[in-house]
Amino acid sequence: MAREFSTVGVVGLGTMGAGIVEVFARNGIDVVAVEISAPALERGRATLKGSTDRAVAKGKLAEADRDALHERVHFAVGLDALHSVDLVIEAVPEHLDLKQRIFAELDRVCRPETILATNTSSLSVTEISVATSRPNQVIGIHFFNPAPVMKLVEVVRTVVTAPEVVADVEALCARLGKVDVTINDRAGFIANALLFGYLNHAVGMFESHYATREDIDAAMKLGCGLPMGPLALMDLIGLDTAYEILDTMYRRGGRDRRHAPVPLLKQMVTAGLLGRKSGRGFYTYERPGSPVVVPDEATPPATEAVLADGARAIAKVGVVGSGTMATGIIEVFAKAGYEVVSVTRGMEKSAKVCEAVKTSLNKGVVRGKLAEADRDAALGRISWSATLDHLADVDLVVEAVVEELSVKKALFASLDEICKPGVVLATTTSSLPVIDVAMATQRPADVVGLHFFNPAPVMPLVEVVRTIRTSPEATATARAVCAALGKTGVVCGDRAGFIVNALLFPYLNDAVKMLEASYSTADDIDHAMKLGCGYPMGPFELLDVVGLDVSLAIQRELYLELREPGFAPAPLLEHLVTAGYLGRKTRRGFRDHSHR
Repeated sequence: MAREFSTVGVVGLGTMGAGIVEVFARNGIDVVAVEISAPALERGRATLKGSTDRAVAKGKLAEADRDALHERVHFAVGLDALHSVDLVIEAVPEHLDLKQRIFAELDRVCRPETILATNTSSLSVTEISVATSRPNQVIGIHFFNPAPVMKLVEVVRTVVTAPEVVADVEALCARLGKVDVTINDRAGFIANALLFGYLNHAVGMFESHYATREDIDAAMKLGCGLPMGPLALMDLIGLDTAYEILDTMYRRGGRDRRHAPVPLLKQMVTAGLLGRKSGRGFYTYERPGSPVVVPDEATPPATEAVLADGARAIAKVGVVGSGTMATGIIEVFAKAGYEVVSVTRGMEKSAKVCEAVKTSLNKGVVRGKLAEADRDAALGRISWSATLDHLADVDLVVEAVVEELSVKKALFASLDEICKPGVVLATTTSSLPVIDVAMATQRPADVVGLHFFNPAPVMPLVEVVRTIRTSPEATATARAVCAALGKTGVVCGDRAGFIVNALLFPYLNDAVKMLEASYSTADDIDHAMKLGCGYPMGPFELLDVVGLDVSLAIQRELYLELREPGFAPAPLLEHLVTAGYLGRKTRRGFRDHSHR
């Protein structure tokens, strides 16, 4: 029988602490809300009032329920007010010495049977617990921000936390309507251990001028469906908080270089550029605390005129290839008003591509997303060929053939001979070096990467990959074409993984390593990232969809090029691929899909 908690205490009434108070009070539990001083207490009271008033205004909370909620909260200065509560949750800043002092005092003030909990997101719960005489009654209860909204709670047990304490807290989470994942005390727990390596990597990309902040953020939002880009998310979290979490994870988590804070992060914190809270971080905000971004000196011009500056005129496009990607690209260009020449190896394949394009366009009509006249016009713009010679008069060629370097190089050498001067030659490769393809021609300045995402008619993102030989005009042309297609073109250098894969797959690899270490289950890790970070899919769900063999191949490319030890493919991933467990395509991956 789980223990019944009638009164809880919350220490620290910042954004997180006030949110935790609201969660308990919303669920009928009396709360003693404690701060260090009267001004801090009033700020906490105002935060709670503002949150509940917004909930009423949005129709998510009745006025009577809001008033009842506030009646359940007793505000007090000092820890002595917690003498009779059943559970205390500490939510003060992430400093170990501060938390240890608070827990030592709570140990003195609270009843012997009171459970003492910390909301730490990165510090050792064990090190906090030893400041008390009751380490078996100390546990981590890590809520996510904003606590009233986010469904996930990480329940963190130490090696000495009593099993009944864990069971009581798990039952409490269920009462609060939260989904809990119970884990051992390890740096970063689940969500932060996976999230912050990715965020730090994104900061490194920005620091090295590999891509702009806008393009990095757009790439991850549009390419992966994430709710926020990594740099905007860092601003929301607070760069000082992010630095502390990364530094703690680096020191406590085996000194993995991927968790060593990028130097730019420390410099920004030192300069007071903390993100939204200070009004400036990677972006500049209307005022401290505001989510509204305003232009600053680092914001690049983004008008259509500037995007098209130096771009060459494109009227006729050639698409080489017969696979799903080629078919989607043909459709995208034809619907956008371009004349398209589709080239395949043989008229039989050409007929199949034609039929696939017609089928896709017809589906658009059936679903009400495309008018019949527009479908017919798009089909009328496409011509079909089995020879490259028909590309002699096009303005842009997009190659979408098999991912084999020798095949692409041979194709580009042929295009170099056939195409007129000034034609932009684009490869859709997602993993091969664009410069290797470019140097198969006598015009490397005209070669660029155009990495469409599958399915091309649906996905709004295109990565525009410039090599060290790509001309500014070719890059400008590629971006202008993306805009004309209704796509967001993000520009990056010619490096393994470009933006999306370089940030996504190390995160997936880290999740596999976490599973391999038996730290948590695939289900709990997926729950943590979906419910705690708002990801549309958990890492293991995504790995099964992408294909474990594809994921392994990309991770190997990243490791071979960057030589970062943390990028070495997880042995478990290699073993599963060797055993033929490739994900949904084989109906076995990290999960059994045989029933689907």
